[in-house]
Amino acid sequence: MLTDYHNHLERGTLTLDYLKEFTTAAKQKGIQEFGISEHAYHFHQTKDILSNPWVEERRYYDMADYYQLFHQAWNEGIDVKMSIEMDYTPGKHVEMKKFIDAYPFDYVIGSIHWVEDFGIDLAEFRKEWDRRDTYEVYTKYFDQVVTLAQSDMFDIIGHLDLVKIFKYVPQDEEFLLEQYDRASTALANSKTCVEISTAGLRKPVGELYPDKRLLQMCHDKKVPIVLSSDAHVPEHVGADYDQAIKLAKAVGYNTIITFNKGERLEVELG
Repeated sequence: MLTDYHNHLERGTLTLDYLKEFTTAAKQKGIQEFGISEHAYHFHQTKDILSNPWVEERRYYDMADYYQLFHQAWNEGIDVKMSIEMDYTPGKHVEMKKFIDAYPFDYVIGSIHWVEDFGIDLAEFRKEWDRRDTYEVYTKYFDQVVTLAQSDMFDIIGHLDLVKIFKYVPQDEEFLLEQYDRASTALANSKTCVEISTAGLRKPVGELYPDKRLLQMCHDKKVPIVLSSDAHVPEHVGADYDQAIKLAKAVGYNTIITFNKGERLEVELG
């Protein structure tokens, strides 16, 4: 079994024709479980969760249209999972839960893109990395990984070590392993799965998410996984899955998780 649960329509349109380009690509890649997980910040309904100038310029969807799109797909017999990628926002647990509970998502991805006012993966903020203390950013980032897991609101954590995207990585391995340990421990005590994401291979870091050492800790603590491409265009669906599967098996994974209306099933990987 192969999954691709992390995909975005934002560079195109919320239309059935565009969605079909993604589902067709998934079929061609032999991916049996496929889902769309648009960024929650695009939707008017999440304004009370995350709001800043960068986000407000990109808030242009309504959840009614998103939900209708999936109904159109299901009515045509297209097997696509409905999801959302929520920016985990400290201090907004009540608002996040209210939004998540309002819609019949098959699963929900929680991700961390912001450390306070710092968009860690955004090109517009890249120079900020040279102005800030990398160790402090990493500490605050993994603080959020821990509290995301503890919230137990999310089925999957997206690109677990996204913080490495621009290759700003602490040289102190002991510090890094300490962050990995507390993150994997928190995830092990939650319902949250980890995605092996091939998106990092298309970013400056040129690596899969997560780091092999971090994924090994997750495996050893029995944190389940899914596979994802984080495709923003149809041609990236299922990209570089040979590397993702190789990494999963190298640390000991033989199974992945599938989702249906919040229900999960463990199935054989590959």
